[in-house]
Amino acid sequence: MASDFSRPTLTALIGRIAAELVARLGSTEFSLRRSLAGVLSRVIAEVANSLYAFIGVVARELLPDTAVLLLARHAGIWKIDRIAATYAGGSFTIAGSPDGVVLPAGQVLRRTDGIEFTVQADGVVALGTVTVPLLCSTAGITGNMDAGAPLALVSPVAGLAGTGTVAAGGLTGGAETEDIEAWRARILDRIRQPPHGGKETDYDTWIRAYSAAVTRSWPAPQEAGLGTVNVRFMMDDTYPDGIPLPADVAAAQTYMDIQRPVTAEVFVGAPNAVPIAFEIAGLQPDTPAVRTAIAVELRDLIRRETKPGGTLLISHIREAISNAAGESDHVLVTPAANVVSALGDISTFGDITWT
Repeated sequence: MASDFSRPTLTALIGRIAAELVARLGSTEFSLRRSLAGVLSRVIAEVANSLYAFIGVVARELLPDTAVLLLARHAGIWKIDRIAATYAGGSFTIAGSPDGVVLPAGQVLRRTDGIEFTVQADGVVALGTVTVPLLCSTAGITGNMDAGAPLALVSPVAGLAGTGTVAAGGLTGGAETEDIEAWRARILDRIRQPPHGGKETDYDTWIRAYSAAVTRSWPAPQEAGLGTVNVRFMMDDTYPDGIPLPADVAAAQTYMDIQRPVTAEVFVGAPNAVPIAFEIAGLQPDTPAVRTAIAVELRDLIRRETKPGGTLLISHIREAISNAAGESDHVLVTPAANVVSALGDISTFGDITWT
């Protein structure tokens, strides 16, 4: 409806109202700029313009595909809550002596950029180290960290080193508040594809509702046998290659075990990354800006078109390179044919060799 609504300009409204006044009062002098008709037409047109503006907002907000101010109302009707930002968590290891020294819950650790993490449970030094659960104090992807990254105690604890490291598995699970367009897409999916108690599309809906960090998913019913569903997913905005970590998979599995029908056995997993190594020769013009633009286009193509067990067409690869801003010519050396992924594998962006 919003696209069908045609709002007249203020100038058009002034002209229309002035013409009506002249026609109804039967005198051409009212059409003069400083006449009563001229003044009244501008005053009335301003009021009408405000009303048209309001009607335009109403037209936009009536349906969820264009709503902005009332999108939350539409979401509430369909019970599709916006996914809130989540806090990264994991484990932290620090050296201590003697054994028996306690790292108490509530102690704060700080990263070099000032982001803080809080110890969630007491830990006791044994064999020279202590490992405790951590939770980032700031929601979002900023709290995600690789294993081995350093964190320092804000307040020294007797018997413990001042700095320790993130334990195996890293700190994971931090995600931003769901993007408004991703939220809108889930609302529209709920309207277009009503739940069917375990239909294939239901699993995609459920895994996306687990976390705003989930960007793509592929349910595969009966892949592991009758009554089973394999659900593979990606977190493209969280990790460089988009592949979820084991901790992410475990958390998603727990969530899906709650959502699944009692008759289905659900296996949640991450695809196996198979990086594509590109070789491009004869680039014209060969500048850093063009190279960067090509890399951006290829990453976007891979995100849009790859899937586990899928095929990435070489014609689409060439097209993506040609679409890069500033590119006028190139020769794609590698890959030399369509890129076919095995079941459970997914193509990811590797690197580009320029020759």
